[in-house]
Amino acid sequence: MKKVISAVLALALSASAFSYYAPRSVKAENPIVQTSFTPDPAPVVFGDELYVFTGCDREGNNDFYKMTGWQCFSTKDMKNWTDHGRILEDTSFSWCGENDAWASQCIERNGKFYFYFTSTSPTGGGREIGVAVADSPEGPYKDVLKKPLCGPNWDYIDPTVMIDDDGQAWLMFGNPTCYYVKLKEDMVTLDGPIQHFDMTEAAFGPNTNPKKTCAYGEGPWICKHNDLYYLVYAAFVGSDQGESMGYATGPSVTGPWTYRGQIQKGSNCYTIHGGIVDYKDHSYYFYHMSGIPGGGVFNRSAACEEFTFNPDGSIPELPSTKSGPDQIEPLDPFVRNEAETICWSEGVKTEKCSNGGVNIGNIRNGSYIKVSGVDFSEGADSFTACVASAESGGTIEIHLDAKDGPLAGSCKVSGTGGWQSWEEVSCDVSASGEHDVYFVFKGGDGYLLNVDWWQFSGAGSKPHEDDGYIFRSKFDGKTDGWTGRAGATVSASTDEFYEGTGSVFVSERTSSWQGVVKSLNYKFKAGETYSFSANVKYNSGDPETKFHFTLQYENADGDIIYDKIDTKIVQKGEWTQLANTEFKIPEGASKCNIYVETENDDPPVDFYVDEIYAAKGGTVIPGAGGGKEITVTLGDVNSDGKINVFDSMLARRYYIEKLNGTPVPSDAAKVVDVDSDGYFTIADIVQINNFVLGRTDRFNAGDID
Repeated sequence: MKKVISAVLALALSASAFSYYAPRSVKAENPIVQTSFTPDPAPVVFGDELYVFTGCDREGNNDFYKMTGWQCFSTKDMKNWTDHGRILEDTSFSWCGENDAWASQCIERNGKFYFYFTSTSPTGGGREIGVAVADSPEGPYKDVLKKPLCGPNWDYIDPTVMIDDDGQAWLMFGNPTCYYVKLKEDMVTLDGPIQHFDMTEAAFGPNTNPKKTCAYGEGPWICKHNDLYYLVYAAFVGSDQGESMGYATGPSVTGPWTYRGQIQKGSNCYTIHGGIVDYKDHSYYFYHMSGIPGGGVFNRSAACEEFTFNPDGSIPELPSTKSGPDQIEPLDPFVRNEAETICWSEGVKTEKCSNGGVNIGNIRNGSYIKVSGVDFSEGADSFTACVASAESGGTIEIHLDAKDGPLAGSCKVSGTGGWQSWEEVSCDVSASGEHDVYFVFKGGDGYLLNVDWWQFSGAGSKPHEDDGYIFRSKFDGKTDGWTGRAGATVSASTDEFYEGTGSVFVSERTSSWQGVVKSLNYKFKAGETYSFSANVKYNSGDPETKFHFTLQYENADGDIIYDKIDTKIVQKGEWTQLANTEFKIPEGASKCNIYVETENDDPPVDFYVDEIYAAKGGTVIPGAGGGKEITVTLGDVNSDGKINVFDSMLARRYYIEKLNGTPVPSDAAKVVDVDSDGYFTIADIVQINNFVLGRTDRFNAGDID
C-alpha cells in the first residue's frame, strides 16, 4: 500500500531511507523474495499451493512509490518460493499510468482467475481499480473491459476481493475511507452502487490525529476464519511512526465492524500492507518490510509470519522476524525443480526464460541460492541441471546445510553460445537424509551462467515419484489440504498408514457420503484424462464395505454431477487401493472436487486414507491392491444388486439429463447400455422397463419389443 506522505515527512524519512541496507545473513528467510522488491503481498490458496501476488518497486533511489509491474510467487512448503515472473507491466493496458502499478489481489471463480489492481488514469482524475482475467494464476492476463472497473477517484486504491459463502462476490478498497461494492457472477461487473463504511473509532480504532475520525488508513483485506469475518487494514494508532496493521471483526462481510487491535506495530519502511490466509491447517500473516540490500521507504519486500488464532477469534500481536514460518513439508529433489524455487539467495536475479516461465541469471562468482528442507531419503548419486552461458561458464558447487558446508558434488558448466541456449549438464553427488542445499556458483569475472531447472536421481527416488505427478498427498503428520466433506471430521493420524508415518482419519460420519475431500486446481482441465489413486482401510463394522473414489463437478448448466473414479468392496482391516489410470474429467466440468466415501453402510464406518496421488493419464500408481472389483450388471443402474423399478426410474432420469446436455456418469454409463451397442438410447430405456415388468428375462441387442 502507498500512503501519500507530506513533503516534510518525506524529507525526514529520506535521509535514512536511501542509505538503509538490511543486515546480510545466510540464515535470514524474511523477506521471502530477494531477487526483486515485492511490496503489497496478497496471499491466496489455489489448490494445494499458496500464491502471493506483489507489486514491484523500481530499483534504485526512488523519491516516491515508483512501481513498474506485478509479480507472482508460490510455495507448497512456506520456505521455498517459486518465482513465476511479472504477470503484468505498469503500462500493459492503455488506461494505466506509468510507474503506478500499485496494490492488487487475485481470486479464482469458475476456472478463471481475476486479478484486481490499482493504477492511475494517464489522463488525470485520480486512481483506478482495474481487473484482468487469465486461465491460470501465472497468466497471461487479458484486459477484458478495456477500461477501469472503478474510478478514477483519488480515494480508489488497494483492492481486496472475497466470494462469500452464498456465492456473492465483494470488492473493497480505499484511502482514507473504506469502500465496498458487490460484483456480479462474471466478476468484472459492479452489482449496485459503491458504498462505504461508517469510519468510526468503534469500528476501526482510535487515532490520535484530531483530523481523523478513526485509525483506518488504507489497504483493506477481507477474509473469513471459522464463523468470523476479518477486515485487516493499515492503521495509524497511537504514537507509531508510520502505519501499523490493525483489524476489525464482524458477523458479515459488511460488518458491523468491531475494532480488535493491532496485528503488528509498524514496519521499518513507514507503510505496511498485506493480509492473512489459512493454508494446510496453518494461519499466516503477510506484510511488507525493508529487508534486502537497497531496501527502504520506497523499496519494500514481502515477508510472512505464522500465527494461531486465539480461542475468541482474536489475532495475537506479531513481531517481525528474520526467520519467517517453519517449513511444513520437505522438498522432493527427485523431480524437476525450477531453479527459481528459492528459500534465500544472494547475487541472483530472475528473468523470462525462452523455455517458458522463469530462469535465474545475473550470476557472478560467489552468488548462491539456498533451497530449504530437501529430502534425499536413502540417497542421491547424480545431479542434472539445465544451463546456458554466453561466456565460458563456471561451476555449480552443491553444499549441504551451509554455504561452506560439506561438498556433495561439483558440476562444471561450459559456454553454450548464448544466455538462452540451453544444455543439460550432470555430475556425481553424494547426499542422503534431509538437508538445506546451497547451490554456490564459482568462476571468473563477469556473469557466469543461467539455470532453468535442476533434478537429482538415486536410491532415494521411488519409482512412482516421477515427473507427471500433479500432487502427492502423503499425510505424514498433516492433512495436506484435505478436509471433511459434509460435516465429517478429518485429522492427521499415526495409528495406521500404508506408507510413510501417517494417514488421515475420517470420523464422526452420520451419512455414507461424508468423507475426505479436496478441490482440484487449475492444473486439472475439463476434457482431459488423469490417473488417480487412494488407499483406504477401516477397522470396525461389517466384514466388508463398498468404498467410492468420486468426482463431484458442476456442468455448464450449473447442475451438480457425481462421477465414480473407482469403486471397490473393501475387506475390514486391509489396505485397499482405489485407482483409475484413465479417468476423464467431463467436457465443460468446473468446480471439481474429488473425495472418498462409502455406500449404504449403517452406521457409516470410520476409515483411514493414505497416499492419494494424481498424475497424468496413463500413469500406473503403485498401491495396496486388494479389494473386490464391482461386477457390472447390465440394468442395475443404482448398483444395489437388483434390477427393479428404481433402476427404471434412474435410467429415465439419466436419459432426460442426457438430452439436456448432461453426460451420464461413467459408472452408470456401463450399465444403462443394456443392448450393448455403445450408445444409451430410448431402446435401452424400453428394455429395462420390459425387464422390470417381467416381459423379458434378458437384454438383447436391438430388442425393443
